[in-house]
Amino acid sequence: MTTTTPSKSLADEAAQVMRAITLIKLGARMQVLESEIPTISRERLIRLYREVKGASPPKGMLPFSEDWYLTWAPNIHTSMFANVYAFLEANSKGLDRVDLLTRAYSLYAEHFDMIGEPLQMDLTRAWTFIRFKDAGILRLAGCTRCRGKFVAHAHEPSHSMVCGICQPPSRAGKTKAAAKAALERDAALQAKAA
Repeated sequence: MTTTTPSKSLADEAAQVMRAITLIKLGARMQVLESEIPTISRERLIRLYREVKGASPPKGMLPFSEDWYLTWAPNIHTSMFANVYAFLEANSKGLDRVDLLTRAYSLYAEHFDMIGEPLQMDLTRAWTFIRFKDAGILRLAGCTRCRGKFVAHAHEPSHSMVCGICQPPSRAGKTKAAAKAALERDAALQAKAA
């Protein structure tokens, strides 16, 4: 009589598939899936992606520059995500990096959806930010005015840093598209109030 011991249980495999589905629904690219869920083969992840999204996964390179996170609007969005991630990391025992990523990104997206603001950061950029933070390239720095935390270079002196909300660039939000969006938002709020 021979007995074989499976290398992983069906429940563990199903849990990994469910995690992959969650990541795909949130917009993860294949590189994120392959990196965070290495127990599922690339071919199976591609099939799963097609099943969930109804299309093949996008091809191309991932974002790789930390400078994107430091421009005005992306910095505000990344800072919001990073603060949610840090809070969950400090207060949620037993969650690994993938669970923290999916929960923090869901909360970030829900917040901006609730206020009618378009998302500046997709899940892949959120994942890349976490990798930059873990590598010591980016960090959360404290604003000297509002005392909030915002994303900054890790090796930048922090004695007099001010966030983009307290000190926006002179032309921030002054585009025609921003003015039109503000008018639409105001009209929607007035219609809701009436």
